Amino acid sequence: MKISYLPHVPGTVFALAIFSSVAVAAQTHHMAAAHHAMRPAEYPLKVSSDHRYLVDSSGRPFLIVGDTPQGLMGRLTEKEADYYFADREAHGFNTLGWIDVACAGHDYPSNKFATTPDGIRPFNGFIHGGGSDYTHYDLSRPNEAYFTRLDHIVQLATSHQLLVFLDPIETIGWLPVLRNNGMKAAYAYGQYLGKRYRHFRNVMWISGNDFNNWRVPTDDALVQEVAKGIRSVAPDQMQTVELNVFTSSSMDDPTWVPLIDLNSTYTYSPTYMQVLHSYNQKPIKPDYLVEAHYDLENVGEPPDFGTPNVLRREEYWTMLSGGTGQFYGNKYTWSFADGWKDRLDTPGVAQLGIWKDFFSSIPWQHLVPDQDHSVVTSGFGSWGTLNKTRVSESDYATAARTSDGAVVVAYVPTARTLTVDMANLRGPAKARWFDPSDGTYKEISGSRFANSGSHQFTPPGKNHDGDGDWVLLLEASAGPAGGAR
Repeated sequence: MKISYLPHVPGTVFALAIFSSVAVAAQTHHMAAAHHAMRPAEYPLKVSSDHRYLVDSSGRPFLIVGDTPQGLMGRLTEKEADYYFADREAHGFNTLGWIDVACAGHDYPSNKFATTPDGIRPFNGFIHGGGSDYTHYDLSRPNEAYFTRLDHIVQLATSHQLLVFLDPIETIGWLPVLRNNGMKAAYAYGQYLGKRYRHFRNVMWISGNDFNNWRVPTDDALVQEVAKGIRSVAPDQMQTVELNVFTSSSMDDPTWVPLIDLNSTYTYSPTYMQVLHSYNQKPIKPDYLVEAHYDLENVGEPPDFGTPNVLRREEYWTMLSGGTGQFYGNKYTWSFADGWKDRLDTPGVAQLGIWKDFFSSIPWQHLVPDQDHSVVTSGFGSWGTLNKTRVSESDYATAARTSDGAVVVAYVPTARTLTVDMANLRGPAKARWFDPSDGTYKEISGSRFANSGSHQFTPPGKNHDGDGDWVLLLEASAGPAGGAR
């Protein structure tokens, strides 16, 4: 969910939204073909042996590349859902994170009874002695027709090789429903969902959604009862939770720690701030970016727009701060607002594919964040202030290295010279600048560089989009990368 929206896309953003150049469109076509050739994940997923990332059932690292079709059940027919899933699969997405089981409340003001587009309600009646609005739905009376529709949606996602996060009872709209039904009904509802979807090997669960009330013990307990109900009958399906808006990590609420398998980071600040917080929390759990700025949306005053540049910053900061992927979001596809098909394939989507391809080409799962600046020793910029520094204004450069010294990666959001301690590399290193706006590389004169002393690297001017952000990639002599994160 986003706080505020762009009533009209500003001129500079609109130019991007209709695809800023033929090169980006060509890159999109090339990437779609490449993604088709990638071997799909083998479900179910599990947590890696070092607890830092996810692997599929064959042991291959799983980089989370997710979109957030939260309002799908209230807005799309099965045919439209299949169209959307096919598009996301073609662009290299591997995750739907997340789909609300039912859609009503603040985020869906026109859907008074959380119905499907053809009018099917999720529950067959209301609690005795209560009202006749959705907040008084009786959770013990699920409507088979509605959940058969949800079954079909999950089956369609499965046919497109997509991991599915289901939000069992999203907390912006459905906390009143839980309060009206009580703890026992909440647990039983969780059991109902767990039994129904436990046989889907590609299903995970995400509770919450702007769950600002987690500090209210009674509300927190109600939401946890649903999660516990699911866990009681589907113990092998992984779970997580999204907590409060502006900035949070799942493990900020210690009572959720025993219930969750992934640590979801949520922030509208520069993402490295909160992702590193999550990375350093104990016990160690895979950390990913669940929500940040969405494509074509605005957060805050003064406005901080979800431009391609802002989205790139969030993505590369996340991966170089210990993240294991992220959920992308789009103003038009989280809610499937009118006109969503015309705003489906934006430059932000194309550049997320570039991000995926870049990190898939290196051992991303073994990158260790450069928290003490022992790798990039100068030129890393200013850290900023949580909840005050806008993404579009932060100049902080994140960096990471593999423990065996095979790879060093640094991301600069604005042009400057970086000084790198080359002793972090295990051998002479090939050096390249990577343009995150079009996926091209520029060789750095003088490669290979000795793995001793310091060396300064300066980006080659503006990138393809005319911005100043670049990625520095240093690769030492070939060999297996590894080591704990």
